[in-house]
Amino acid sequence: MIKISRVKRNPKQPMEFSKKILIVMFLITLIIVACAITMSYMTQTTDVYAYLIPSIFVELSVGTAFYYKKAEKENLLKIEQSFEKEDENI
Repeated sequence: MIKISRVKRNPKQPMEFSKKILIVMFLITLIIVACAITMSYMTQTTDVYAYLIPSIFVELSVGTAFYYKKAEKENLLKIEQSFEKEDENI
């Protein structure tokens, strides 16, 4: 049976920089969407939805995809290292 140990993060350990960037990008997206809705309501036009909203969501999705790829590679590296440790113990 293969045991994969989970790495528990210390509560005092700082958050990863890439995770901070992802959270900030999500907050910026929410702010832009809220401003776009407000502007659309005030001006009674929907022109803002044609370019601004799709572009900010594309930027958020690209950032999310890069973050998940980075996390995937880190996890694969951790799994390979755990297998190497198991092989040394055998």
